[in-house]
Amino acid sequence: MNNQQRPTLYLQPSVNTTTVVTTTTTTTTYAPIPLPSLPIPSSPKDPKVYPLLHAHLPKSLRQFPLLFPGGARATFRDGEVGEEEMPEEEELSSGDGWRQVKRGEGPDPPKEVGLVEAVERYGRKRTYSNENMMEGVETTGGFATHPPRKKAKSTPLPPLATQLNSAAPPSPLPSPHGSPPPPENIWPSAPPSGHSSPQPQAPIQPDTSLTTLLTLPSLLSHFSNLPPQLQSHVLLTFLRHSPLPVLRTLHSVLTSTLARDFLTLLPAELVSQILSYLTYSDLTRASRVSKTWRAIIDSDPVLWRDLLKSTNIWFDGHSENAFADAVLARRRREDLPLLGSLTLPHPYKMLLKSRHLSRMRWVNNQNPKHISFPAHGRAVVTCLIYSHGRIISASDDHSIHVYSPTTGEQLQALDGHEGGVWALAATKDTLVSGSTDRTVRIWDLSTGRCTHVFGGHTSTVRCLAIVKPEWIDVEHEGNIVTREKWPKRPLIVTGSRDHSLRVWTLPRPGDDEYRCYGADDTEVDPSEEEAEDNPYHRLHLTGHDHAVRALAARGRTLVSGSYDCTVRVWDIITGNCKWILVGHTQKVYSVVLDIHRNLACSGSMDSTVRVWNLSTGECQHTLNGHTSLVGLLGLSPSYLVSAAADSTLRVWNPDTGELCHTLAAHNGAITCFQHDEFKVLSGSDGTLKMWDIRDGSHVRDLLVDIVGVWQVVFEGRWCIAASNRADSTVLDVWDFGTDNDDGWVGEPPGGIYDEDEDEYDEEEDIEQAEVDDMEQDIGMAPSDTDDVDLEEAGMEEEDDDDDDDAWARRLSGPQASSSRQPASSHRSRRGRLLVAPKSGLGAGSSRPRTLPNIEETPTRPRVRHYGPRRR
Repeated sequence: MNNQQRPTLYLQPSVNTTTVVTTTTTTTTYAPIPLPSLPIPSSPKDPKVYPLLHAHLPKSLRQFPLLFPGGARATFRDGEVGEEEMPEEEELSSGDGWRQVKRGEGPDPPKEVGLVEAVERYGRKRTYSNENMMEGVETTGGFATHPPRKKAKSTPLPPLATQLNSAAPPSPLPSPHGSPPPPENIWPSAPPSGHSSPQPQAPIQPDTSLTTLLTLPSLLSHFSNLPPQLQSHVLLTFLRHSPLPVLRTLHSVLTSTLARDFLTLLPAELVSQILSYLTYSDLTRASRVSKTWRAIIDSDPVLWRDLLKSTNIWFDGHSENAFADAVLARRRREDLPLLGSLTLPHPYKMLLKSRHLSRMRWVNNQNPKHISFPAHGRAVVTCLIYSHGRIISASDDHSIHVYSPTTGEQLQALDGHEGGVWALAATKDTLVSGSTDRTVRIWDLSTGRCTHVFGGHTSTVRCLAIVKPEWIDVEHEGNIVTREKWPKRPLIVTGSRDHSLRVWTLPRPGDDEYRCYGADDTEVDPSEEEAEDNPYHRLHLTGHDHAVRALAARGRTLVSGSYDCTVRVWDIITGNCKWILVGHTQKVYSVVLDIHRNLACSGSMDSTVRVWNLSTGECQHTLNGHTSLVGLLGLSPSYLVSAAADSTLRVWNPDTGELCHTLAAHNGAITCFQHDEFKVLSGSDGTLKMWDIRDGSHVRDLLVDIVGVWQVVFEGRWCIAASNRADSTVLDVWDFGTDNDDGWVGEPPGGIYDEDEDEYDEEEDIEQAEVDDMEQDIGMAPSDTDDVDLEEAGMEEEDDDDDDDAWARRLSGPQASSSRQPASSHRSRRGRLLVAPKSGLGAGSSRPRTLPNIEETPTRPRVRHYGPRRR
């Protein structure tokens, strides 16, 4: 209780009714009665000694009603509640020409009357009456009054506070001044009843409640002077005689005041150690104890890291850090608190929940939400990705479609390519596509526009990747290793059947648009583009002797696999070829890269998988077991998975080369697969199967009895598959989450996130611009090798038996083949740099553009005959 504000007692207004001819009602409002304040303990105000001295009391103890004998009502209020009155609602009467008004409505609001004044008025009025209306009122003072003479003035009463303070309540405690004198009436005895004249009513007839409140300071002084043992005995005696509601109220006050939160008192290291013994479900319940506990538990990285490790879902540390960096970058971009916020837990907690759901829901949810919808008519789906809640599919019918995973609605149709689309990559709202029309197109997914068209490749763009900046270890001379961020800004790497790779700068939103030579002309071949004229072109990597079939790029490292049976390792910044990895005896169809282990893996038609050490360029392991073409590879922190045409998948340990499991249940060549640390999804022979990667067991079939499965991709709760059914292409979407799985955040394949900040080194752009300007000033002429006819160099025509166009035609039938017609002569012109975006550039021409005749196959490099040109 606040010692500065004294408690008060609010009396209910008294109502006297006098009936003569009419009824007159008089309402008397009493001023609050100030009660004596409680004394301060004699000991120092130490909260450790007196923990309840300043305890916050519930409202039921700071304001409650009192009922006195005779029906008088009052309200006790502690000083903390306030001084506002709370009168009870009164019934209003009315008649012909008159009505009763509420208190305060009339012209003269009622005047507040103090209790002492009310008693004096009562004394004056009772001189005209012989009836005592205060019968039974006990004296509260140590004085006596004599019956007044007839019509004499009443004896003036001393101040009420003074006369009431000296009274002692009924109490088992001894009084230091002895027992109070027996009560005496302060008014004379009442005359015989039956008097018909109206009599005034006494304002209050006090009882033990009022007496106790007035003498509480004296009682508290008695209690403070008792020894501790006797104080305990007195309190226990009171508690034994207290009913259950009183005990419950006391319990609520004592629990909240005397409780000690040990988590807030211990050092953070000990808190993490204690909480580490709890399971995930126990931690969830503990976080509901209080907001403080939730903030401590949610923001403890050591706790969630140890829990990830104890549940065997902590992998290599790099994937966990990448997840955390992506979450924190998204919070910075959205201007949200990073750590320590009640509503924003540590990313490791989010990761634990996501991986737990990924491990449990895909196996236990036997009836996931499933929708199917047609896509691309009857054409083969060549590429399928899931990015930021969008399904993006590409086909050999030249189209790219964007769908909603929840409804299956087609959101966008990206038209512009004049050949089959065989490569896709996306980051945020930017999509990059490569096609058999030899162009690379950049799309804005927010608008559906094609903003850039890059030319330069002379054959099909078969593979591409977006390389985002990330921190890597760079080894310098003298075995000095530094931590650097490469590349300085996002890049695009494309691989083609023209035996080369190209590196481009990924345009940012708002950058100047560029459309290559022949991009919008149906009679011009874009392969005639001078790529050096493109401001976004950076490097042209040559060296392979055959088509580039696959590539993988991270940081500064680019790995390419070719039909020339070799794997090459490039520095993506300088363009230097660091290693030529020789060992495969037939065409290389797939490569994967792990920059943290500094190794690469390749799969070949020679039925082997090779693991290469990028530090030495040596083959660490040769993985044997497959009996046919190894066309697909996947690499996660703990597993390397290979899929072959022998209808099996094999799970390997990438560090030791040990075979973990052989997944054999398909009856045909594996056409697609994806895996993570918990499962493998593979498609073949009209079925889509799910496997447990940890023990190699078959979990379930998601699709059965269909013509073929072309593509499959999953992330988090979503799984998407493209298949062929009865000469129709269909997309199937499964949602393995439930209504309570809103916090399920998926981990993208390869651990490459789009949530990192778009930070890059502007000095890198300045240096690159200076190099470009220098080259233009020098006016370099084409080298002698540029003028050499590639056919004269002994290049032979590729065998179409293995190319993807032939494979697509075999799967989809004659209707999937793209017509190739000879083109007429074309004029020579350079690409255009468009400063201001123009509407209509995103969609392709309504007329199909025929490509120049290159002997009816996009797999053969186009031969350039260079003439005079000026820069």
